[in-house]
Amino acid sequence: MKETLQSPPPRDHLPGHIGIIMDGNGRWAKARGLPRKLGHRAGAKTFTKIVSYCRDIGIGTVTAYAFSTENWSRPREEVDSLMDLLCDYLSDTDQYKREDARLTFLGDRAPLRRDLQELMARAEEGSRDRTGIRVNLAINYGGRDEILHGVRALARAGADGLLVPEKITLGDLSDSLYTAGQRDPDLIIRPSGEQRLSNFLLWQSAYSELVFMHVLWPDFSPQHLNWALDQYAGRDRRFGGI
Repeated sequence: MKETLQSPPPRDHLPGHIGIIMDGNGRWAKARGLPRKLGHRAGAKTFTKIVSYCRDIGIGTVTAYAFSTENWSRPREEVDSLMDLLCDYLSDTDQYKREDARLTFLGDRAPLRRDLQELMARAEEGSRDRTGIRVNLAINYGGRDEILHGVRALARAGADGLLVPEKITLGDLSDSLYTAGQRDPDLIIRPSGEQRLSNFLLWQSAYSELVFMHVLWPDFSPQHLNWALDQYAGRDRRFGGI
């Protein structure tokens, strides 16, 4: 199957929000006889390139799965290299200024290194007024963990007398999640050949279109994205209707 296309669909056929599961970095490195950390570094370069392209063609929001709650089970050296890579990206403030990107982070920050937490807070504050594209980085993120976090927030509000349990709405739960105030993803893309969400945006993806591709993330190009966008543009989104 050819998974590339030179041009994106017309702007009025593009999704407003895409989620990307950046998968295949380790396999990309292994196939080249390289350490896994070099695969992650190559994947980070791809991420920067794809965000810039999304901004240029008019996609408003990109949510990228950078580090999951399950990734802590990986070898310590690999986890440390991923944290260093995130710090490198966030330390380069000119990077997201060039992209005119507003950065938001999804996930539980408490277990993260203090220097990374500080860089995340600084990046969010420093990019708050950027309007070119919104970039959500999911770090120490899990969809089930996010829902549990939201339910606990609602339970605390109920215990404090601020909410009546019988009157809690779907909107209340959405507003208690890390993505509060943002639109749900229209499209979720997973490269690498795997065909599952792996605990990514479980609540928000209820009606997302899913596109699975065989290219490994470091090799993912704007032409691959165009192909995925073309698949999306050809879908009939009825949201349960006729």
